[in-house]
Amino acid sequence: MSPSDFFDGVEAMAVRAALLAIFACLYPIKSDAAPGASHNAQTTQHFAKRGSLSPSDSKRLEALVREAEALFKQGEKFGDNAALVAAIDRWKKILDLRPLDRAMAQNNLANALRVLGERESGTTTLQQAVAVIRAALKELSRERVPLQWAMTQNNLGNALLALGEREKGPATLQQAILAYRDALKEWTRKRTPLQWALTQNNLGNALRSLGERESGTATLQQAVAAYRDSLKEWTRARGPLEWAGMHNNLGNALDALGRREGGSATLQQAAGAYRQALKEYTRERVPLQWALVQNNLGNALTELGERESGTATLQLAVAALREALKEFTRERDPLKWAMTQNNLGNALRSLGERESGTATLQQAVAAYREALKEFTRERVPLQWAMAQNNLGFALARLGARESGTATLEQAVAAFREALTERTRERVPLDWAMTQNNLGLALAALGERESGTTTLQHTVAAYREALEEWTPEAASYQHELAQRNLNRAQMLITRRRR
Repeated sequence: MSPSDFFDGVEAMAVRAALLAIFACLYPIKSDAAPGASHNAQTTQHFAKRGSLSPSDSKRLEALVREAEALFKQGEKFGDNAALVAAIDRWKKILDLRPLDRAMAQNNLANALRVLGERESGTTTLQQAVAVIRAALKELSRERVPLQWAMTQNNLGNALLALGEREKGPATLQQAILAYRDALKEWTRKRTPLQWALTQNNLGNALRSLGERESGTATLQQAVAAYRDSLKEWTRARGPLEWAGMHNNLGNALDALGRREGGSATLQQAAGAYRQALKEYTRERVPLQWALVQNNLGNALTELGERESGTATLQLAVAALREALKEFTRERDPLKWAMTQNNLGNALRSLGERESGTATLQQAVAAYREALKEFTRERVPLQWAMAQNNLGFALARLGARESGTATLEQAVAAFREALTERTRERVPLDWAMTQNNLGLALAALGERESGTTTLQHTVAAYREALEEWTPEAASYQHELAQRNLNRAQMLITRRRR
């Protein structure tokens, strides 16, 4: 069982779209205004200012808008899904009161639905978000309100991107790309340079997600180009924090591209982009963003270190992830703490594979188990399943160094746990990946046992993976699983002789 047998056997969690929802905001955007200004008072007046509303309804509308904004911030920042559900309820009530800007209220409702949908298994809530934004577009005319139309196209792209990442085919991601490109027809560099730049950033997110599913590198290269375009307007002098966020996203695209290429040059560029981001995302100024980029830097260094001899880069990866945990504490942000524990497990697992003994691999297992304390099945089922998959990977590595089969059996159990949420219907490509990894753990177990029963289960797992890892949907992964299947069948044949 070699490292190349596993397809992304451990999965890192980068903050892939630090600026993804920057325009799914709670107020209309003026032509060239930077995001983040405080418009709460203007927001409530904007929604409530309608002659047909009675004074009591106007006051109720203002109160609902304030509540919706506060609940959304609570839900988004602190992983509070109940607050998001309450925000959604408030925005629905606001729409019932027929505010002046119905399309803007629909945008805000859709944004809350999108954030909630990203945390749930399945796609129902994300589909609702898309439907609400499409309804908003029916209220808008490109000719009458071109800038608000462009903002809503951008928000449609955000919702389609979140939905498309759950689906096995590329169609919804391609729709997201079209929506962003529509937004860019009105948010031009000349007319609204900052909005143009931020939409280029979001387009980069969608291209990166699509490119990660393809066997080649062309789409990932387009993603890199889109992020670099965004940096032409969001300069460090003009918006240092936005500049840093875009460098983070550029790093994510370069990281994905570098993983496809041989050598280390592009991964080194990714690490360089993250280090650029850290020049403005300092711990003193923006501690959580600093931690976010330390997390992503740690992921890139883990991949880079796996390609190099020695352990120096992997040790830097571990150090970066431990830095991130200084701000991503369990008390402050439990979900990001769990994400970083997961990624620390990845780095420790890679480091442990280079060392003799089992101490570092045991630390990796411990880190994944820490992640699972907050990545619970009830709260974030897909992240729970991802961490179970990664735990299985580390246990498989650890079990390969031990005598007996107990740890390998734990690895098999962890992969099977992951598959209870990573179902074929919900996340077909992730389901296929975990089936492949289950097959590899069963193969290692079967090699230590007499007979062929476990090896036959191995073959079944690989065949399941190939049901979704088709040449059309995932050519690289298809070849990998087919190679694993052939190896298992040859072993069974030898046993039967």
